[in-house]
Amino acid sequence: MTKGRFAPSPSGRMHFGNIYAALISWLSAKKDGGAWLLRIEDLDKQRCKREWADRLMDDLLWLGLDWDEGPGKKSLQDQNCTAAKSYYQSERDSIYKKYFRALEERGLVYDCFCRRADLLAASAPHASDGTPIYAGTCRKLSAADRERLLKERSPAKRIRLPDRESIFVDGHYGPQKCKLARDAGDFIIRRADGNFSYQLAVAVDDALMGVTQVARGRDLLMSTHQQLFLYEALGLQKPRFLHFPLLVDKEGRRLSKRDKDLDMGYLRTRFSPQEIIGKLMFLCGMSPSCKPMNLQEAAAIFVWNKLPQEDIVVGEWGRKDS
Repeated sequence: MTKGRFAPSPSGRMHFGNIYAALISWLSAKKDGGAWLLRIEDLDKQRCKREWADRLMDDLLWLGLDWDEGPGKKSLQDQNCTAAKSYYQSERDSIYKKYFRALEERGLVYDCFCRRADLLAASAPHASDGTPIYAGTCRKLSAADRERLLKERSPAKRIRLPDRESIFVDGHYGPQKCKLARDAGDFIIRRADGNFSYQLAVAVDDALMGVTQVARGRDLLMSTHQQLFLYEALGLQKPRFLHFPLLVDKEGRRLSKRDKDLDMGYLRTRFSPQEIIGKLMFLCGMSPSCKPMNLQEAAAIFVWNKLPQEDIVVGEWGRKDS
């Protein structure tokens, strides 16, 4: 059976773009009678708060997007340790440590002392999401330099990527390939503050939670290559990936929590769940108009090949700009 998932970060109120992502992943999983899992990606303990997690779950339920597995459910089969029953990543550190150590034992992890400011200021190429591609500076540290730097500050931990090609077929964008060392670069799997990275946590969690389908924004296409490397290195079963276009404004800027673009506080006071679903189905090219519809009606007309590959420009509320 298909098992999809939605894994939001509770760093603020959900907005129109988040709802769109949740709806597409729900429809993709439910279209064929599958299950939909909710996981709270609150690895960043400084930015993510439990009250925002509670609020986003209330917003999902208001829209009718109930989950089959997740907070408040009892169907998780992951039995690795006592933290396995949690769908909050902040409570799963003991699991991530196990897989982190497995990577260390294989000699795939090394210390990185580079500061973020140094990386951003460097003239290295950048990935599609704007992050700099790491040049491998700390790969080349001598033992003496490493010991000296350890006395000054705690290092982040990076994964050592091979100089080979990574290939996968995306369910919406088709064949994807990159040179891991050149195009992805050695990425962080544990930050200097001890928090595990998104890349490691998401790969481990999707595998242990039995996720078979990951539907998410196209800005994470490069992350898929990084996660596929981790699946292979850790001997984990990988899911099928389907990426969808982003919702952007007229300047091509992705809708974000920081800019308060049509957040749920605004939407819930002005529109019904059916109106929001209908407008999203129109924007996605599934419906010829913005007529209100429920989730069952949306599922009946949802097909991936109607979803555009280019980003969707959202103008005035309920109108799609070309």
